[in-house]
Amino acid sequence: MKQLAKLLTAGLACISGSLMAAQPDFSEVEIIPHQLSDNIYYLQGQGGNIGVSVGDDGVFIVDDQFAPLSEKILDALEGLSDEPLRFVLNTHHHPDHVGGNANMAETGAVIIAHENVRTILSNGFTGGDLSKSLTDEQKLGLPIVTFNDTVNLHLNGDSIHVFHVGPGHTGGDSFVYFMEDNIIHTGDVFRTTSYPRVDAGSGGSFHGIVASYERLLEVSNADTRFLPGHGVVSSQADVREQLQMFYTIHNRVQDAIRGGMTLEQIMSANLTTEYDDRWGDPTGILPVIYNELIGLVH
Repeated sequence: MKQLAKLLTAGLACISGSLMAAQPDFSEVEIIPHQLSDNIYYLQGQGGNIGVSVGDDGVFIVDDQFAPLSEKILDALEGLSDEPLRFVLNTHHHPDHVGGNANMAETGAVIIAHENVRTILSNGFTGGDLSKSLTDEQKLGLPIVTFNDTVNLHLNGDSIHVFHVGPGHTGGDSFVYFMEDNIIHTGDVFRTTSYPRVDAGSGGSFHGIVASYERLLEVSNADTRFLPGHGVVSSQADVREQLQMFYTIHNRVQDAIRGGMTLEQIMSANLTTEYDDRWGDPTGILPVIYNELIGLVH
């Protein structure tokens, strides 16, 4: 497993590097389980929150964090269930969510993801050179079941509806809706730790994130709980509040462009000042909004 962890970590290091900081020392990371319902949990560690469904049908997880944490994650899963890990669903391709794929597959788990996730991961290993072949170890980390729009799983007394939401955080984002428990794992499209992060190089879009939030509100209700890729379990009201902020910032940037302001001027105009204490540095998201709007605003 250690060899596979090194190989997958190295292969993923070149993917979306602008979004990923240098990997920390994982030796002190603790994997902490949190219970959401009788059979739904999430694991908190270093990287994206891992959704977990346990029961007689086996263990199903959403994302698997970094490769060096796989043994700790598997130990945590054994603490929740005596059944084997059967399925891993990747919400998108970033290493803090899929880094453990090869290690999980080595245990017998089936990796599932949107078709774009497999494509991006494959290109990450080969640099997009179609003449290059993947090694057996690299193939092990790829999703082997892919979908374009939706896929449904029926496990542990729950109907699990997985659906692609179009370009948002990346071009391969999926939401995972545990229907009976009314819990949605959102991957990194929805987060509670910072302003949205858009991987434009992998097909991401701020406007797509806005559309995805609108979709979340359409499919959910006041009792739905949202498990973000990063952050804390949230409510529909939390999603709506963020969405309103997106509308406000979008409109301010749009008005600034119409007023003849350059990107440099927009970056200095304090357009997000009342939000920054809560959401952090806006210098990542403002250029994305500007670049998506500049060709549309006249």
